[in-house]
Amino acid sequence: MKYLILGAGGTGGCLGAYLARAGHDVQWIARGRHLEAMRKEGLKAHTAVYGNFRIYPAKVCTMEEYQGCPDVVFVCVKYYSLEECIPFLQRVCGSHTVIIPILNVFGTGALLQERLPEYTVLDGCIYIYAKIEKPGTVVQPSPIFRVFFGYREEQEHREEQKLRQAEADLDAAGIEGHFTETVRRDSLQKFSYVSPMGAAGLYCDAVAGDFMEPGKKQDLVVALIREIEELGHAMGLEFEGDLVEINMKILHGLEKDADTSMQRDVAAGKPSEIEGLVHQVVQLGDRYGLEMPAYRKISRWAREKGIR
Repeated sequence: MKYLILGAGGTGGCLGAYLARAGHDVQWIARGRHLEAMRKEGLKAHTAVYGNFRIYPAKVCTMEEYQGCPDVVFVCVKYYSLEECIPFLQRVCGSHTVIIPILNVFGTGALLQERLPEYTVLDGCIYIYAKIEKPGTVVQPSPIFRVFFGYREEQEHREEQKLRQAEADLDAAGIEGHFTETVRRDSLQKFSYVSPMGAAGLYCDAVAGDFMEPGKKQDLVVALIREIEELGHAMGLEFEGDLVEINMKILHGLEKDADTSMQRDVAAGKPSEIEGLVHQVVQLGDRYGLEMPAYRKISRWAREKGIR
């Protein structure tokens, strides 16, 4: 199958690198210095699973240059870049193409499906800690690497065999692939990690190690996770296990100096995913009549600070 990775940052870079290493047809959409470095020297990956390896040559181009028609598109851009991807997807996707967004923000698949009604857009999420170390190089310090994707409840089950093949391809490449029947629950469970860690990390100006020890910072993360758990219950979702215990186990698997992409974006003066990771959670709380005091506090603080 032809895989198109829309976004070659830490997430998309590692996802494509693992698949390409396993011999699959992978093409990335990238831009800027990262694109130029990949064109000249391929994509270098420093991973916790396979060590250091390089994909050379790396099939990479801009949106404007791409002329193919993929079987599977993994959308790995930041939430604030989603809008600019829609015309591109309308141009390159065929009736057989499956689009799998694996962004940090919960509910992205349904949002994208509204804009692309003629295509099959699933819900999805990814567990990985990875980032661009320098142009042309991605690093994955932690071995956690899982991809979940599946149909929403009301969705027609099109291209199911292709999705089962994608699950098998991910597994064979060293990525835990999960073509799941409970993607809404699974996506919110993943969100219950990335959103609290991003929100608390930004608010406290803290890294993973700061949240590993008991204290006010850890208490804030726990409160945020519990509010997502409460939101899930209001949606009629039941989680398999205690979300605080599950997420703390993930946290303790990271290096102590690990931060989040939202923190790095804000520190660099770039747009961030604050809208989807924090403000939209407050809006969901309003929809379900929930108080969500920890999220409201951070949302107010972020707006007062002018964080975007």
